[in-house]
Amino acid sequence: MATHPLWSDEYWLLLMHLYLKKPEGVKPIYNRQLVALALELHIPPQFLNQQMFRLRSIDTPRIQRLWDTYGQNPKKLARGVKLLRQKNGYGNASLFYDGVDLNETWEKDFKPIELPPSSKQYPTSLTSLTPVVLILTLDLYFRLTPITMVADTPEVVELAKLTKSPIRLIVEIMEIFQFCDPYLNRNDFMTSPLLNSCQQVWQRFGNENPQKLAAFAAQLKDYFNP
Repeated sequence: MATHPLWSDEYWLLLMHLYLKKPEGVKPIYNRQLVALALELHIPPQFLNQQMFRLRSIDTPRIQRLWDTYGQNPKKLARGVKLLRQKNGYGNASLFYDGVDLNETWEKDFKPIELPPSSKQYPTSLTSLTPVVLILTLDLYFRLTPITMVADTPEVVELAKLTKSPIRLIVEIMEIFQFCDPYLNRNDFMTSPLLNSCQQVWQRFGNENPQKLAAFAAQLKDYFNP
């Protein structure tokens, strides 16, 4: 099986610790805790998800020894995880990954978007906004018509609730996507601190098959589910 250049067999402990958290088992690719671990290790969540399947299937003697040693001893496992995280340099990205070529394409989706400098302070709803929310909003955009991209549309309310975003913010994002949509041929002038980030998401997905975006968005929703 192909491995990742940043993967270390020590990380099996971290995966086992997460695997045993309730509900026990393989966590979805975009489970929030799995994504947090992926960000910590700079390893895509898809790879960690695949490793979890290996952990469940016990496909090597090493994994069997891990289960024999820690599977029925959560306190020992927790101590092992704590010691691993306390290792010299571990968790310090500037040192631990010094000289390592990192591709942060997927990581940026889960980090706050870059906002242009402003003379006034942006609200928390903007400073904490991530591309993941923009991607989910774009998926909903393709399911609605412009006249239904309003605050009282149930799907808009549902998305705002799922992502813990203000409804007015979801509506604003959809308005920006209307500006990005070449089929609407909008000739008016758009100013918004979200414009650049929305344009980037549109360039990634706007001309793709909507079904491909829908499948990706369906997985991303796991990030916001309990």
